[in-house]
Amino acid sequence: MAAETTPVDGPAAGTPEPAPAGAREHAHPVPVSLSPSSMGTFTSCPLAFRFGYIERLPEPPSAPASKGTLVHLALQHLMWRPPAERTLEAALADLARAESEVASHPEFADLELSEEEWAAFRADAEVLVRRYFEMEDPRAVTVLGVELRVSAVTNGGVTIRGIIDRLELDADGELVVTDYKTGSAPSEGWEQKSMAGVHVYSLLCERMLGRRPARVQLLYLSRPERIVTTPSDQSLRGVEVKSNAVMQAVRQACRRDDFRPRPSALCNFCSFQEFCPEFGGKPELARPTLLAREAEREGRPQLPLVFA
Repeated sequence: MAAETTPVDGPAAGTPEPAPAGAREHAHPVPVSLSPSSMGTFTSCPLAFRFGYIERLPEPPSAPASKGTLVHLALQHLMWRPPAERTLEAALADLARAESEVASHPEFADLELSEEEWAAFRADAEVLVRRYFEMEDPRAVTVLGVELRVSAVTNGGVTIRGIIDRLELDADGELVVTDYKTGSAPSEGWEQKSMAGVHVYSLLCERMLGRRPARVQLLYLSRPERIVTTPSDQSLRGVEVKSNAVMQAVRQACRRDDFRPRPSALCNFCSFQEFCPEFGGKPELARPTLLAREAEREGRPQLPLVFA
């Protein structure tokens, strides 16, 4: 749920299944599962979905995503503590611990930041942790689990999976799904769209645990702001319908090799923009180019690139 922007949920979720019998030779393998982030990517831009979730091409790390990973890990450590120990001082210590744990990971080690930019990065992460304490008292949270991997199969036979940031019990003993967000809060009119992912987790909880959450909430730490909704029969049916429809469209796109770009404001944040036809790029160059760059970053020997 974090940032499917964080190690929370990414393109590696689900191994592609073989192409259907009779498919053309250049058809792509079909993923065996979907997640909230992959469904969001496909509906936003099928070509980005192909690059990220079918070909699983490496993306360069970005400071906003890495910052989200760091803050999620710090809050994860905080929630592992006994309730009485969940203080701001402890959270800042957990932030420092999280930074030391991820320092060698490529998501952080490969960030090209100056000393001043690193200082700003750390300061921003601390601000987000401090703002979390403006939203709730973590000592009062009855945590059932953090970073919980969940999956279920829809009535249409589609496997959906993901990772819940935090599952808890409220004062009435009801389940609550909480998702931390380190990006900007959605503007008015876009709030319901931002809840699409957590509605998926409501369905997964009901299928796996036999209980529907009483509410799902997004904690936007940057503002800070809390967006809360109550799952209903209608919302869960909507998850089923959307998941089945998206998988059907994915299968068709894989069969036809038809992943068309869908220009939008999100293009400004896309790691694959240079290979997009909408920007004069060639999709067939994405795989060799990005794999070569990854090998270079990791210091691995590589064969010369030859483009036909």
